Amino acid sequence: MSTRLDDDGGMTERCETCGRETLHDVSIHLRTESRRAKNAEFSREPYRVATCRCCGAERSLRMNDA
Repeated sequence: MSTRLDDDGGMTERCETCGRETLHDVSIHLRTESRRAKNAEFSREPYRVATCRCCGAERSLRMNDA
């Protein structure tokens, strides 16, 4: 998950699908992990979501595990 800024200020990181360093859109999403409605509001976890601008491949990483 190594990232760096390119000359245009975009985030680049390795895309496993493309097999090279590419620009990515990176965001944080809250995802509900519990399947039980009673506990759903207490089971949200932050995930880092990176989407390759070249091929559209998406990779997510649970931030509490990072």
